[in-house]
Formats: sequence, structure tokens, C-alpha cells
Amino acid sequence: MDPTWFACAGCGFRPPAGAPIPLVCPAARRDDGFDHILVRHLDLTAGPVAVDADPNPFVAYRRLFHAWHVARAGGWSDADYVTLVERLDAAVAAVDGHGFRVTPFARSAALSEALGLSAAGGIWVKDETGNVSGSHKARHLFGTALELAVGGSIPADAPLAIASCGNAALAAAVVARAAQRRLLVFIPLDADPAVVDRLRSLGAELTECDRESGVPGDPTYLRLLDAIAAGAAPFTCQGNLNAFAVEGGETLGLEMVARVGRPDGPPRIDRVVIQVGGGALASSVMAGFANAGAAGITVAQPRFDTVQTRGAYPLARAQAGVAARVAAGESLDAALAFATRHRADFMWPWEEAPHSVAHGILDDETYDWQAVVRGTLAGGGSALVVDEATLEDAHALAQSATGIDVDHTGSSGLAGLLHLARTGALHADENVAVCFSGISRHPEKEDTGS
Repeated sequence: MDPTWFACAGCGFRPPAGAPIPLVCPAARRDDGFDHILVRHLDLTAGPVAVDADPNPFVAYRRLFHAWHVARAGGWSDADYVTLVERLDAAVAAVDGHGFRVTPFARSAALSEALGLSAAGGIWVKDETGNVSGSHKARHLFGTALELAVGGSIPADAPLAIASCGNAALAAAVVARAAQRRLLVFIPLDADPAVVDRLRSLGAELTECDRESGVPGDPTYLRLLDAIAAGAAPFTCQGNLNAFAVEGGETLGLEMVARVGRPDGPPRIDRVVIQVGGGALASSVMAGFANAGAAGITVAQPRFDTVQTRGAYPLARAQAGVAARVAAGESLDAALAFATRHRADFMWPWEEAPHSVAHGILDDETYDWQAVVRGTLAGGGSALVVDEATLEDAHALAQSATGIDVDHTGSSGLAGLLHLARTGALHADENVAVCFSGISRHPEKEDTGS
């Protein structure tokens, strides 16, 4: 059996052994109603893999990556692969000022006190605002870049493409510039001018996209699909378009798990409250916890609660449909299998143009919704929907209590936690993890990529 392999969670397609992995399931464009997404699997029969004590997560956890196994099967030495990671990381640092390092994960005494947690519990903040390009998004794309460098299925001269209004586009631009790849970025008309300027300075080719009357869905995403059909490679953080997006983001979850039980870490993680737009952040963190055993780390699986805004909550809507089938007597596996074959009955574009101060989680669809619903319902978690006042309260509290210059999107997980506390659903002795991802990009800041 291959040490890693990919299979479509919708139709079951599995690339032949040794063949390059496509970024998108070949059946994805067929009108079969299925939810096609290629998911990476690990063979753990030989026991856990070695994890190195390296500050770069893409070096430390390299043996969990499909690209590492492909390289080794192709005759590369382990040192050859590490050299590739370090060379590309140095190129990222030359573009953005620094490369990838394990990001802080610490208990916030002020947040814990503000939300009524005891000394036995606490709120643990994973701070991604200092990561490459100012958010977690570059993790997804650096992992993809490694796969392409090792010998993926994308021609070297094919342009890369992404649809985004902010953090994902900036991350893609930084990594694409470091990898010396052409990048197409599809942005909305109201994209932040500072972000637009930074994208142009990184050499990204921008296309502004407006909504068309009577055409449902995010116009930037629809234009991205057109570009992919014309030959561009999806360099996105959406798992349905990029099979390697979750794998790269999984390092974030693994970093959190690795701190459990350490003197400077939580004794356990009872709950993770995490913001959801397209879903890759949540599915990656869930995968990190689920695959912790592959890295030789044994931890109890926490409860996952997801957070969306009243401006658009396609995930909560889809999860309610799956939960209803479970409540009627189906197993979670059976309910999700049905939802996979009838995607349009569970996940469809939000009917109106979404608006929220947390604009980074206003995706018309949650593209990685299957994995997120499974991870949430399996642990008894909830799909939370918060209002604008709670988002504003959480943002103010995040900045005043921690001093982290996080934006409204990045602190929206805390908004969900604030909602739980206000409704009495949070226990005083819980250890709860939240992720602050998305640095506040003030117009007066000249360098919006840091």
C-alpha cells in the first residue's frame, strides 16, 4: 500500500499508484450532483513517522506530506527534500520578510478572565497574524508549491489562479512570486485598495469581478472556474479545487496538538472554536488533530464549534440538513454519504450578496463543508451564527486583551466563543483554542504584506 494516497470523497476516484495527483477530481465537472473533493489518506500501519524538532513546520512534519513520499520514491534523499523546502522558504522570506516558523500558541489570562474561565481552564490563542503574508493562508499554498516543485500534474508554464478579496490572494501572491510562477487573481470590486496595491507590487495579474443579476454565487469564484477551464492551475485554499490545500494547512493543527501536555501548553484542549469561510482552515485544523497519531502524538479529540456571520452562513444551513437526517435515525456516515450524492440539497450559493465586518468569511459557499460537518457533528459541536455586534465586541476584546493586531475576520472565532459564554454554554474549567488569523491592514501601513 502507498504511504499516502488520494481518493475522491464523492465518487471514490483514486489516481493510479505512482501517477501525478490532479488538483481536482477528474469527475468534478460532470453533472452528477456529487460533491467531488480529493482527500489525502495516510497509511499508519507501520506506526507513527518521525517528527523533527525544526522551527519550520514544513521541515518538521515533512514525512506526513505526499510531496515528500513522491520525492523519495523518485530517488530524492531526505536531505534533497529538506533543501527544496529551505530554498523555497528562503525565497518566501526574500519576498515577505520572513519564512515559515511555528507560530505562538499561548493562554491569554485576560481573555480567560473576561469570559469567566477558571485557573483550571483558559483560552489558548493560536496567533497566525505574524505568519507569512499575515494569516494562515500561506500554509495551504506553500504545501501546494512543494507538490508542484516535486513533480505534480501541472505544467510549469501554466498560470496559477485564485479568487480572493484579501488574505488568500496575498498569500498566493507571495508564494507564487517566491516560486517564480505567474499568478491570476480574481477580486471583487470593493477589494481593499491597500491589498490591491500589494498584489500589484507582487506581480499578480488582477481581474475585477462584479455580480451579474440573476447569476448566483461569488463572481470571483465563477471567473476562477472559467480560468481553470482555460488551462490555469487552481492555486487556491479551497479543497474542492486544490487537493493539497488541506495538507499544507494541517501544520497549524499539528502545531497546536504538539503543545498539549507541555509545561508551556494546555493540559488538554476540550474545545476549538474556529471561523469558517470556504472551510479550509477548519478542515485543516480538524485533520491536524485527527492525524496527530501519525506524528506520534496521542490526544483526545476536542469538540469543534464553527463560526459564521448572519451575513452568510451556508455551512450552518448544510449542517442542519445533515443533522436532521442523523436525528431521524441515520448514522453520520450514511447521512454524509447521502449529502455527498445530493450536494445541491445541502450546499448551494447564498442567495444574496453577503455583507459583514468580517468580510473574509463571507464565502457564498463553504467548499470544504463535508469534512467540517463531519468533524463538528462527530464531536457534538455546533455551527454558530453570530451577529455584527458580537463580531465588533470580539474584535475590540481581542485587541485590548491580547495586544494582537488582528482584524475582524481573524477574531471571528472569538466572537463564537463570546456567544457561547453569553448563552451559558461555556464551562469554567474548559481549555478552549481559538485562532487569530488575519492581521489588521490599516490604510496607513505602507507594507500590507507583513
